[in-house]
Amino acid sequence: MLTAARAGAAALATALLAGTAAATPAFADIPSPTASLGTAPLPDGLYGKGDPTYDAVWRQSLALTALTTAKVTPADSAVSWLTGQQCADGGWPSYRADTATACDPVFEDSNATALAIQALTTLGGHQDAVDKGVQWLKANQNADGSWAYNPGNPGDANSTGLAVNALLAAKADPAAVAKAGRNAFDGLAVFQLGCAAPADQRGAFVYQTAPAGAPAAEPNALASGQASLAAAGGKLPVANGNRTDAAPKALACTDGGATATAVPRADSGEAAGAHLTAQLASGGQHLTLNLPGAAPTPDYTATAWAALGLVQGGHPQQAAGAVDWLAKEGGNWTKGGTDAAATATLVLVAQAAQRDPAAFGGTDLVKQLTALGPAPKAVGAASAGASASASSSSEKDKDSGIGKFWLLGVGLLIGIGGGLVLSLQRKRGAKL
Repeated sequence: MLTAARAGAAALATALLAGTAAATPAFADIPSPTASLGTAPLPDGLYGKGDPTYDAVWRQSLALTALTTAKVTPADSAVSWLTGQQCADGGWPSYRADTATACDPVFEDSNATALAIQALTTLGGHQDAVDKGVQWLKANQNADGSWAYNPGNPGDANSTGLAVNALLAAKADPAAVAKAGRNAFDGLAVFQLGCAAPADQRGAFVYQTAPAGAPAAEPNALASGQASLAAAGGKLPVANGNRTDAAPKALACTDGGATATAVPRADSGEAAGAHLTAQLASGGQHLTLNLPGAAPTPDYTATAWAALGLVQGGHPQQAAGAVDWLAKEGGNWTKGGTDAAATATLVLVAQAAQRDPAAFGGTDLVKQLTALGPAPKAVGAASAGASASASSSSEKDKDSGIGKFWLLGVGLLIGIGGGLVLSLQRKRGAKL
């Protein structure tokens, strides 16, 4: 039953991201993993007060990366919580409630692992954990060079892009990380549309390739936004130091795609940037989330990652409109600064765009993020405003936590499938 539930959850996640009809009735008789949660407090050191089931490592990693870059020294408890989530084989799951129990490898995921590696390299001083994480990524690379969310599944653009980000952060050349002769950049290229695609889709990324005999996969906004940072050769945090003042170059297709092959590595970042620039311009400077049966809505996560990819590629001018839009609308995404993952991502966007995250759209994002976790060890001059409420806001809400029983049985399995869906929406109380 557990295996079937997990398979069904993964199928639903894939269907949603691929833009196909989702077979939701499969979940009608399965209880929600939060249906009967207890009142156990959230873990000490964790940022955010929401259910950690699907995104605890993800949001913690983003928060530590963003705060460290903003010259806030996180509390030891926040860092040790993240390192304590690592499994013996080097990978991270989305969340381990009981770290005294050995990890089940089937629940480790490449997205949590990739973000944790980037957070620990930003913090510094955790080389052993970083090295083990990189070895886990190498061990779980697919034969086509890609990565899946959970090992053993087909690869996807989001997970592959995040893995490339992590390798770059750890100074492990993605071109030298290979399986069966296919390196990490080859794996990323699997999902990027080239000259054979319609002109307005070239440079975009699909979430996953279509099975043999099925219609071609459609471009995916989140896949395109998230993979663009890797295509541009970047990692978190993004440094704005490669400015070109020129628009990204679209693919030069001279034969209508008749002899098209994969997008060349040298052209990948520019092609992704050109596609995203066009999509942002036509969409009111934001990307759009399209799910079956639902009205289109702004995709904050995809927009944020698109901005990061454009800045990394040397095109901050083309990212500026999206950054302005996020500054104006970001409060909806962060739920007034209570969503740790969204708030941290906005801090990273502001930093990349050389905006002040302490005054982004009239909001002190650093102060908001600092207040969502334990009081920091130190606050640098650039983030002094964040310290005012750190002490008074550092205690977790003891009545809003969740129980640990969900780790046993169907609840966790559904959580992972649902986490996959939410994760690739990266609203991140969420993760696919």
